[in-house]
Amino acid sequence: MGLTRFPRAWPAVLLLVTVSVLSTVAWAGTPSRPRPAAAPAPQPDAPVPALARNWPVGARPVALRGWEPPATAYGPGHRGVDLAAAAGDPVRAVAAGRVIFAGRVAGRGAVSVDLTGTGDPPLRTTYEPVRASVQSGDEVAPGEVLGVLEPPVSHCAASCLHWGLRRGETYLNPLSLLPPWLLHGGPARLLRVNRVPVPRE
Repeated sequence: MGLTRFPRAWPAVLLLVTVSVLSTVAWAGTPSRPRPAAAPAPQPDAPVPALARNWPVGARPVALRGWEPPATAYGPGHRGVDLAAAAGDPVRAVAAGRVIFAGRVAGRGAVSVDLTGTGDPPLRTTYEPVRASVQSGDEVAPGEVLGVLEPPVSHCAASCLHWGLRRGETYLNPLSLLPPWLLHGGPARLLRVNRVPVPRE
């Protein structure tokens, strides 16, 4: 019997197999990196004070869509409330503040107001689509007209005002600005009553 002769390429094949086995062992011993979790939605630092003195539109408008906070910072949701109103209706500041923006964003009019005395960063309300009658830097009082509602845009199926609230990068429920008497009904008023006898001591 003669000696078995190996092909001339055998050293290269042996080297290739050795490198392949070592790579597989090294890869198997490397712990897998966990996938980064989605960033959680930031939480507000302070509660929202119920300092509003009026609704931004109407006396008590119908909410066509409520606040739907996103689960993550960039997740889906609705970062405000949509209030039914007609094009041309006045849009009013809900509380005292300073206008920090009045202009157009993505083809829609918008007004943003930093609310007075609400911390650092302050609470910021935004109203859109609004044709502004105020300018950046204006100080506004509760109930002061900021502009008029523009015709419907794709955001709402019907005419509506999108009212938003945030502190820094955290979106909040704008309805939390409304005190219970304004959210659920009007304030109590004393009415004059005539021809009622005064009680004797």
